[in-house]
Amino acid sequence: MNRHAWDEGTDALRAADREQALSPDDLELLGTAAWWAARLEESTDALERAFAAFEEAGRPEDAARVAAWLAYQAFRRQAPAIAEGWVARARRLLEDLPDSPWQAFIHVMQGQAAITAGRIEEGVVELDEAMAIARRGGSADGLYVAMAMKGTAEVMSGKPQAGLAELDEAATAASSGHLDLRSASDIFCMMIGACRNVGDLLRAGQWADESERWMTRNGAGGYPGICRVHRAELKMLRGDWPAAELEARTACDELERFRLLDGVGFAWTAIGEVRLRMGDLEGAQEAFDRAYEYGHDGQPGLALLHLARGDLEEAGRSIAGALAAAAGTGSLSDRAARARLLPAQVEIALATGDLDAAQYAVAELEDIASDYDQPLFRAGALTARGELLLGENRPAEASPILGQSWRLWQTTDLPYEAARARLHYAEALAAEGDAARARRDLLAVRATFDRLGATLDVQAVDTLLGGGGPGSSAHVSELRSTRTFMFTDIVTSTDLVGLIGDEAWTELLAWHDRELRAAFGRFHGEVVNHTGDGFFAAFERATEAIDCAIDIQRGLLRHRREHGFAPWVRIGLHTTEATRRGRDYSGRGIHIAARVGAAAEREEILSTSAALAEVPPGRFALSEARAMSLKGIVEPVEVRSVNWRS
Repeated sequence: MNRHAWDEGTDALRAADREQALSPDDLELLGTAAWWAARLEESTDALERAFAAFEEAGRPEDAARVAAWLAYQAFRRQAPAIAEGWVARARRLLEDLPDSPWQAFIHVMQGQAAITAGRIEEGVVELDEAMAIARRGGSADGLYVAMAMKGTAEVMSGKPQAGLAELDEAATAASSGHLDLRSASDIFCMMIGACRNVGDLLRAGQWADESERWMTRNGAGGYPGICRVHRAELKMLRGDWPAAELEARTACDELERFRLLDGVGFAWTAIGEVRLRMGDLEGAQEAFDRAYEYGHDGQPGLALLHLARGDLEEAGRSIAGALAAAAGTGSLSDRAARARLLPAQVEIALATGDLDAAQYAVAELEDIASDYDQPLFRAGALTARGELLLGENRPAEASPILGQSWRLWQTTDLPYEAARARLHYAEALAAEGDAARARRDLLAVRATFDRLGATLDVQAVDTLLGGGGPGSSAHVSELRSTRTFMFTDIVTSTDLVGLIGDEAWTELLAWHDRELRAAFGRFHGEVVNHTGDGFFAAFERATEAIDCAIDIQRGLLRHRREHGFAPWVRIGLHTTEATRRGRDYSGRGIHIAARVGAAAEREEILSTSAALAEVPPGRFALSEARAMSLKGIVEPVEVRSVNWRS
């Protein structure tokens, strides 16, 4: 157990329990190990047995401790009635033990419940009492969990500096290694969440890195899922979108495995935000739909998705509903939530010509930025003000503000936001008549969007550059680049539809799409096109493309073995130079890649020698090379099969 080999420890304790019933102390140990091994039913069963055994043995404090952990696990799986029941039992057991350090956890849970219900002052009183009890009883866990929760409450109530100072102290204690794993994990999550809420990205990034190091060292599986969502947001903001999507998808898996369902919707929202920025509107819609299943509204991404599709009415209705839901009590926390929505309202209002709504949103955003005094909110307010001035046809006033805003975004290391603001800056310059400077900024913006993979934004810039006016540069809309291209499709899909029916086929196809998109995200693949039962994807590195193909086939095989069925997929790979227009690629090499995919057999990964040329010898198990004639291609193409089962 000291090695944090949770599965191994759980199996050993279960084996011992079968031979002879475990003592209550060992049952508690089994419950803890099973929790960290993501074997939740086994954990609950062991802890319930431990509770009964401690109570029967006349050990009320130990029984109360186990009741507190059972309450904690019930809260995490969103079963508040059960949690409250265990809290009541713990409280009853501790009635004659007023100095027990576990009294602190009773007050922590009562404080958390009050804060969640919006009774922040009442919650802080409970947490102060928890800290006093913990100090008297020498409970470091109780002290620092209560301190972190109080810091969160202070941030919510408009005292961010005091709150973050307490959170810093609690998180430092967590990283020391002297707290229980659950306590330390929750402290880290509260710390990063509070930083996110007040827009302190620098502090958030530092603690996200520290928490990841700590969790890896301590084998705290599952909890990375909660913190990964925040890490995904940070990586998205800093422009590493493939890594951000990978973090968020991994978070989904971990959170669902641990039934920490309150975080799954946030993780799917993060995936949707990444997909939206990449211009994958279909993938974004799917992610926001999944977020909604778990109770998250997916805003402001969902509203911006409607805007990207040209559905202005639905975009306006969507963002208005989100802002109404975030109205709350007017606390600093509620205002921070609105600050993340207001820039979208400005953009949508300007698109619909509603200058009054845009003006109102800008004014509120500026007010919030003044209160928070963080670069994230200041830059957002400046950009919104510049957009409004541009919408009011006042470019001479807009350009200096937008120039200031994109530079502030850039110094804050948020490249996408910087490029978006700089695009508006270029529009203001063009409206002022300075076409030469506008073109230079547009070209700089286009380079950033292209590097990030923001395909729809690249197309928007190309439209401005190729519009035929002064400084026109239509040729930049076409770029030559070398990629490894992958084509996948389900073998005999028509037969499958006839066999299982339309409804089952739709569900199967949705599952297939999720699995493949997750694999593309893990290996930094860009979905170029989705053709019903197949994908066209591009990779910068051939090794990542092959690793992705292997991961797909092994995942399908694993699902087939564990669940009885999964569709058979064939995959073709080819590395070539192609012409990129916005999000799409074209050229003779694309036709070769598509033909190779169509020539592959069921469950086969078929690769051209061109795709294997940059792969180190022995990196993958390969068949002998063979020449293959492909329809529409004059010369035979040399191909090899990748032996993914080895």
